[in-house]
Parts: sequence; structure tokens; C-alpha cells
Amino acid sequence: MDTEEADAGPELEQALRDYLRRWPQEEASVALFLELLGEGAEPFRRERLAGHFTSGVWLVSADGARVLMTHHRKLERWLQLGGHADGDTDMARVALKEAQEESGLPGLSVEGDSIFDLDRHWIPERKGVPGHWHYDVRYVVRAGSDENYVVGDESHDLAWRPIADLADDTDESLSRMARKWLLLPSPTGRRCPQGG
Repeated sequence: MDTEEADAGPELEQALRDYLRRWPQEEASVALFLELLGEGAEPFRRERLAGHFTSGVWLVSADGARVLMTHHRKLERWLQLGGHADGDTDMARVALKEAQEESGLPGLSVEGDSIFDLDRHWIPERKGVPGHWHYDVRYVVRAGSDENYVVGDESHDLAWRPIADLADDTDESLSRMARKWLLLPSPTGRRCPQGG
């Protein structure tokens, strides 16, 4: 493990514990993330095939009513944006980078300083890479006034979808994020993550 990864432990650990205080019903999930963080076997690198950290993006429109989804080329499903940390231990920075790369949108910003959601999900074997776990640490990223996205190589398509419509989605991960978003306080008409 390099120095940056060793130094990330306490910061990400604190962020995970803060998340647990906000979402105590997700204790089992948080425990899995803390366990991976404590293993010390380069958990921020995709080469760690037992499982590794990734960063997910809940990319909301400027008005907070819609989320940008990708029709993922490899997984053949509509999902939120996101990707591998590739050694970067600042998961919010990874989220912003992935949002910029996958959407082509200018003026994006990470909203708040807290984790929005956690999701551990299985990635099936593909092109010689064995199946493995993704430990997805998710952040809210807000779009600016320009919502004209660019479809990149990792997507078949992108689309803005009303968040309220996703609250009952059959994908538990997407519906959970939509329900969380809809529960957040919105004193100015623009929802923002707790702790942010």
C-alpha cells in the first residue's frame, strides 16, 4: 500500500462513521466498507480483484428534480454515473472526475462534504477479468446551468430522469438513492446532502 492509501484510512473511516450516524439502518453495509478499508491491501485499486472502492455519482440537475443516468455499455443497464478510484483515495474527487468524464458537462460541483450513499455490488466476469465486488462510495454532484451532456465511450446513451420516478424503481440501489434524495431538507428549493 502506498503512503496516500495509508493516509486515507482515517479520513474515509470518519466519513463512513458519519454516514452510519445518519443512516443507522445501514450498519451491516457500513461494516463491510470499514472491513475493506482496514484490510490494507490496496483497496483503492481495481487490480485488487477480491473487491475495491469505486465512486458513484448522483448527478442532479441544477433544480434538483432530475438525475443523469447512463445506459452502461459493459453492464447493459441504466445506472448512475461513476467509476474506479485507480489509487485516488479522495472519493469525492473521484466522483467529480467521473461525472465530468462520463457526462461532458461543464460547471459541475460536489455538493456537501458527506457520503450520500453506499452500495456493495457484484460485477460479473468479463473479458478475462474475474467477477469481483465494487464498494461504491457515492456523492451528490450538482449540474450547472448547461445540461447538454455528451455521450462517451462507456455509455450507449445518457438521459435525465425525474428523481421522483426512480423512488419505486425495481433496482433497489437506484430507488434507495431516489428516496434518500426526496427525504433531504430543501429550505431553498434545492435539496442538499446532510452534512453539506
